[in-house]
Amino acid sequence: MGTVETPSGKGAGDENFPVGSWLIPRDLRPHVAAYYAFARAIDDIADNPALPAAEKIARLDGFAAALVGEDNDPAYAKAHKLRQTLIETAIPAAHGLDLISAFKQDAVKPRYENWDELVDYCLRSAAPVGRFLCDLHGEDRALYPLSDALCNALQVINHLQDCAKDYAEMDRVYLPQDWMRAEGATVEDLKLAAATPNLRRVLDRCVAGTEVLLIEARKLPKAMKHRSLAAETAVIVSIADKLTERLAHEDPIATRVELSKVGYLSAAMRGLLRLWF
Repeated sequence: MGTVETPSGKGAGDENFPVGSWLIPRDLRPHVAAYYAFARAIDDIADNPALPAAEKIARLDGFAAALVGEDNDPAYAKAHKLRQTLIETAIPAAHGLDLISAFKQDAVKPRYENWDELVDYCLRSAAPVGRFLCDLHGEDRALYPLSDALCNALQVINHLQDCAKDYAEMDRVYLPQDWMRAEGATVEDLKLAAATPNLRRVLDRCVAGTEVLLIEARKLPKAMKHRSLAAETAVIVSIADKLTERLAHEDPIATRVELSKVGYLSAAMRGLLRLWF
């Protein structure tokens, strides 16, 4: 097969949260890089507006086959590289296959009826990342629920940041539809220059759900035995806390709510101090 990837140009520097930072041990960074490259490639396919849904699914199925060793096509090089990482580290392929499942869903499911449906999506689109990192660092899998809570919160934060863009570019709305109906909001509100009062109430409900997830996520860093992963996680939790606070008071329809470089560093330092002291 020829080229199957559709690079968006996004990289680790475009993410809200550190990817493979200096807090990750040097010998583990290549494995983190292999996982991120795989995730970025399949996410770009799912998010490409020029590809029909059936083509997206076919390409993602190809990545899945390559990841489990059923397809040697070099077009899926990033899957082959991640497969090697998984073999070397004895980490289950589920952490890659679950991502594919979520991104295949993105190709055909543009709406989410309720919060539980959204969390189910997050458990496959975001939680596998945290589980991969836990396994890579030898953490107890009993920590999965805390890791899942953090990753799910990060995913919802990203959905809130990009809610207008996701609708405009891909006709995707991750805001729970039952909350939209209950608050008298419509998807057309996402096209406006600022959030309507009705839509603001929906956003507030999503922020409140994120805050509940973060209550569990804050327990994760101190529960980890690997000090550098605990530090990385503490930084991520602190950044998530700050972004959630900002989303509670700022309008993601009017402008993308994000941290400045100074705000990012301040949140990171706050997370480390909270962990250490």
